[in-house]
Amino acid sequence: MDRRPHRVLIVDDHPIVREGLRALISQQPDLEVCGEAEGVATALELVKTSAPDIAVIDISLKDGDGLELIRQIKQSHGSVRMLVSSMHEEGLYARRSLRAGALGYVSKENAARQIIDAIRRVLSGKIYLSDEISDQLLSQLLKLDDGPGYRTVESLSDRELEVFRAIGRGLTTREIATRLSLSVKTVETYRQRIREKLALRNGAELARRASQWVLEES
Repeated sequence: MDRRPHRVLIVDDHPIVREGLRALISQQPDLEVCGEAEGVATALELVKTSAPDIAVIDISLKDGDGLELIRQIKQSHGSVRMLVSSMHEEGLYARRSLRAGALGYVSKENAARQIIDAIRRVLSGKIYLSDEISDQLLSQLLKLDDGPGYRTVESLSDRELEVFRAIGRGLTTREIATRLSLSVKTVETYRQRIREKLALRNGAELARRASQWVLEES
């Protein structure tokens, strides 16, 4: 029986990362790269036209957020499996990625060693996470991981976290609104919610906290 290679779409805003992933994937007889995208709009178009079996998606994209892209693909093309490969903290984003519709999360630090195994596991319909994060998520499920600091940035919703990250990158409220296709008033509401959840007194404290978090993540 003739089995075609599984088709892989790479979604990442860094050309060097895309090139590296393409090289790794192209060495596998059962996998082939069917397209590359650096942002949400191009990725959605390629999902329609190139019919991938799986999309490997970064969290931070040129024109939007990887979690939102995952939700859109899940809603419009439910048969496409999704795997997140990102530099962002796995402990913070793995659960959010699964909740959005992905079936796995690979840290870019370990991608060279793990990405092929992760792709194959996700293609089979199984979840791929590191052992450490699997244990952490299980502990959270059993309410064993509720110590100091747990209800900090983790307490933010996905959209609040997206706004928080944009604040940390120095974007103004209007720039955030444009980037996320929201009204200025809505972004201001998110800013207020973030301040309340993180117990920050004013906008200056919010900007400092967000900047420090972005710096620690990079």
